[in-house]
Amino acid sequence: MTSDSSSADRLDADASAASADRLDAGACEDPLLDASGLVAGYGETEVLHGVSLCVAAGEVVSLVGRNGAGKTTTLRSVVGNVTPTAGTVRFRGEDVTDLPAEETARRGVAFVPEERRIFPGLTVAENLRVGQLGGGESADRRDPEEVLQAFENLRDHPDRKGGALSGGEQQMLAIARALVAGADLLLLDEPTEGLAPFVVRQVEDLVREVNDDGIAVLLVEQNAAVALELADRHYVLDRGEIVYHGTSEELQADEEVLDRHLGVSG
Repeated sequence: MTSDSSSADRLDADASAASADRLDAGACEDPLLDASGLVAGYGETEVLHGVSLCVAAGEVVSLVGRNGAGKTTTLRSVVGNVTPTAGTVRFRGEDVTDLPAEETARRGVAFVPEERRIFPGLTVAENLRVGQLGGGESADRRDPEEVLQAFENLRDHPDRKGGALSGGEQQMLAIARALVAGADLLLLDEPTEGLAPFVVRQVEDLVREVNDDGIAVLLVEQNAAVALELADRHYVLDRGEIVYHGTSEELQADEEVLDRHLGVSG
């Protein structure tokens, strides 16, 4: 019994050491976004317990985990909708931890929330013009007409009201609006939630096109298959803590992590 217990303890220690090494390896050499030790929540409820992650220029990085793990709170903390009680958020080396969301947006960080928050009473073209107002003077602004041409589902309907668009079209409009504001980092919260499979593929293609344009992406995605398909690296969040970091190949090969934290059989 003692021998078995000691062996189990050694295995647990080895697993913990390997996990720590893997998380340390998640540091970026020259990060565009660097979030370190974030502690955040709502009122007296602490949701994040020291979350650290980074995104390099030109990367697509996913943040995955089960419902309630703290993924959306992490994005809100990065963009300034939630102010962390501890830790720092740096964008291009500048500390933006305590900045409000509108100031973070002016620096080139765009947040597309799960609920999209387009203006249903405005047309597609009007939504894009409003999006232009959110960028900073030095932001790499994109012309709304030019952006619209890249969105096959929207370009033929610039006068259609946002509220008349399908769920997939609303998602595309929300992303397009972020682009005209001059984003260099795009935070996407559950962009494929509730969409039909063929629309999911369209959104995947759009994220790739955005990234090919040089825009980095931090993607929160409940659909593990989508995250594995799109992202270069992955952080797994569980109960407010990062418990795993790895490439798509590494994550796909780790059946225990897939099953325990993502509910996916290897």
